[in-house]
Amino acid sequence: MISKVKVTTIYECSLERAFKTPMLCDISKVHSGFGIMPKVTHTTHDENWGKPGSSKKVYAAKSFSQKGGFASVDNVIERKENQYWKIQVDDFQSWMLGFYKFVAEWETTQLEPNKIKVEYTQSLHSNIPLLHPLTWLFAKKHFGQLT
Repeated sequence: MISKVKVTTIYECSLERAFKTPMLCDISKVHSGFGIMPKVTHTTHDENWGKPGSSKKVYAAKSFSQKGGFASVDNVIERKENQYWKIQVDDFQSWMLGFYKFVAEWETTQLEPNKIKVEYTQSLHSNIPLLHPLTWLFAKKHFGQLT
């Protein structure tokens, strides 16, 4: 089962900033721990992060759902400069409600100078039918409107 979430918003900044900041930022500042999602502490093997085909290892703090340490891998699947990113998070080291991967897409469109539309889509892939109501609820609660 795939739970898909889509969020659209407008940012008042340059196209380059709207495109690069979410994917090239320090994710430990963004993923600060919420619900079953543990706090990200750091990443490694990220020397080429941002280039198609690159990946990085993600590390998390100890929590009720994580033993702490290596948690998952982020992979850049596709990148079209100042237009589109597609990344995949997988290789989870602890149980994630039956999810086996997350696929995120980030699309930027310049509406006018310093007015950028961003469409963010998160696809959460689960393979345990019994947990589908729980995975749907998790997706809705943590990522926004389901499509």
